[in-house]
Amino acid sequence: MAVEPLVWLALLLAAIAAVAYFVFASFAFGAGYQPTPRRSVESMLRLAELGPNDTLYDLGAGTGAIVFRAARVYRARVVGVEVEPLRFGILRLRRAMGPFPDRITLRWGNLFSLDFRDATVVSAFLWPGAMVRLRPKLEAELRPGARVVSHCHEIVGWKAEVYDPETDVYLYRRPAGTAPASARAGGT
Repeated sequence: MAVEPLVWLALLLAAIAAVAYFVFASFAFGAGYQPTPRRSVESMLRLAELGPNDTLYDLGAGTGAIVFRAARVYRARVVGVEVEPLRFGILRLRRAMGPFPDRITLRWGNLFSLDFRDATVVSAFLWPGAMVRLRPKLEAELRPGARVVSHCHEIVGWKAEVYDPETDVYLYRRPAGTAPASARAGGT
């Protein structure tokens, strides 16, 4: 009967290891994990004026707070991007089991290797360094009028159209008078 305490100890250690991986492993992939609060998710989607004709790219989708709400409530097409394998697996499982899987595309990998040209809305809750790296990519690829919503961290050098201090959400809109850098350079 001495085996039973060992089984419980093994289960406890496995649970601790799983929680530690879930919280800390993403640092190995370049970003920590912190879920976006529900109020902030709603503020981001509301400020972005998300609708059924939009394509939203959720950068660092985590376990899908924005992805699934955008598809379910706002009927938007959503591209959820996540680099951490366990969270990506959770996203895939949630999409398979939830409503509107046809409106959700999931991409596993580095968000800096994606093409944002078809995005009408980009949502992000990324660290400040990632936001700095993201800015030139957004400027090069987003169409005029595309909206970017960010939780907690500004896009340095851009002026927020709206800032909601209660939820710490910024709304940016790509100026209508400028073409993406790819179009100016003769791209599509």
